[in-house]
Amino acid sequence: MMKLTNLFVVFMLIGAVLAACGSQGNNGEASSDANSEGKKVLKMATSADFPPFESRDPEGNFEGFDIELAHMIADELGYELNIEDMKFDGLIGALQADRVDMVLSGMSATEERKKNVDFSTEYHHSGESFLTKADSDIQSLDDLKGKTVGVQLGTIQEEGAEKLAEEYGFEVKKVDNSGLLVQELNSNRIDVGYMDKTVAVGYQEEQGLSGFDDPTTSSPGMAIAFPKGNDFVNEVNEALAKLEEEGKIKELEEKWLSNVE
Repeated sequence: MMKLTNLFVVFMLIGAVLAACGSQGNNGEASSDANSEGKKVLKMATSADFPPFESRDPEGNFEGFDIELAHMIADELGYELNIEDMKFDGLIGALQADRVDMVLSGMSATEERKKNVDFSTEYHHSGESFLTKADSDIQSLDDLKGKTVGVQLGTIQEEGAEKLAEEYGFEVKKVDNSGLLVQELNSNRIDVGYMDKTVAVGYQEEQGLSGFDDPTTSSPGMAIAFPKGNDFVNEVNEALAKLEEEGKIKELEEKWLSNVE
């Protein structure tokens, strides 16, 4: 009985060591997980409520500019892409907890976010717009006094709206996603939505809404986020540079963003 107990302890110790080795992060590459064919898996998080960058088609499949860009990067680097959908304000936390390798979700590379994550080179810049109903008399920042402006939680627009509210005297209402923001607008629970310009234009065309650009800000461009200190960002930057040189990113812009001036 004593020999069996000792053997059990030895096996338990070996298992613990192997598990610890397998769970350690690697600053030079993405997840060490592999599929059934032995191909490395790249775990990406997104918030699929931000068309035309990321959303789901009627069958529930991911689609959009960022989704196709992510697949191009994964193919270029020899990974199988695994996408996880979550709320936008939980994306950075998922990186910090090592649940995913990268975030590709229309995220602006702000200085505040750079304190917690590393970013790739910027791959797109949109700017911000205010979204209104077609019959609204709100046509400029000066018309926002006393109004309610809706924003999506965790976005650069949330931060921007709070600053503008101090100067232009409007109330800020925060919601979970851009789709809900449009519902709030159509239901008259907010007067204006404040969001990425590309996304706003899409909603204008889809739902017959109106709006105007924010003339006050010059926000940073969109970039891919990684855990702090992870060298995998260098590989992704090389892939982005190659895709840019080959005209692939331009093709994505023409496919998904051609309706934005």
